[in-house]
Amino acid sequence: MNAVNSQVQQIASRIRELREVLEMSQEEVAQQLGVCMEDYIRYEKGEDDIPVGVLYGFAALCEVDPTLLLTGLPPKMRSYTLVKGGSGVEVERYPGYSFTSLAANYVDREMEPMIVRLAPITGKPEFFCHSGQEFNYVLEGTVKVLLGDHELTLEKGDSLYFDPRISHAQVAVGGDAVFLTVINEQATAYGNSTRPGRRQNNVEYRFKNEE
Repeated sequence: MNAVNSQVQQIASRIRELREVLEMSQEEVAQQLGVCMEDYIRYEKGEDDIPVGVLYGFAALCEVDPTLLLTGLPPKMRSYTLVKGGSGVEVERYPGYSFTSLAANYVDREMEPMIVRLAPITGKPEFFCHSGQEFNYVLEGTVKVLLGDHELTLEKGDSLYFDPRISHAQVAVGGDAVFLTVINEQATAYGNSTRPGRRQNNVEYRFKNEE
């Protein structure tokens, strides 16, 4: 198990609080997200890092903007959002993997642009599956993308567009690497919940410890 930092634990606490407010059981959420009960309990307790697909899937299920889970506050901008160099919402998922969200303050966005920073790892990489479509563009270093049965090596200036429903992982090769990723999560975007009839929560809700 990877060491989980306080930021991921805060996200886990928000997930737990929002689930309880919406009166959903852990079993119901795990089933809706397509994860096993044991994994979901670990995510909610903050005992393991939360995959991006689970995070965005939970946001869709609750009809909230993912930014609410990442920061505790809803996005505010509707016409544009400007992110100066070196800013953005930074999340360290675990040692060697961090990302900076570049559009977290834009309401009803249909894409998630992020800068991902990778450090070389030992052992097996963590694989992800999620809906939508994904684009990767390498800014620094070399990234090996494991996509289903394929191993693709991307160097600075190389790009890859793929179906992220295929199990995939990105690994830094020969040193640290940085890449831009743009994810279109329309298939599970907030407002398209699998629980029809639930009201939109991204504006009204405030977490207890962040009021």
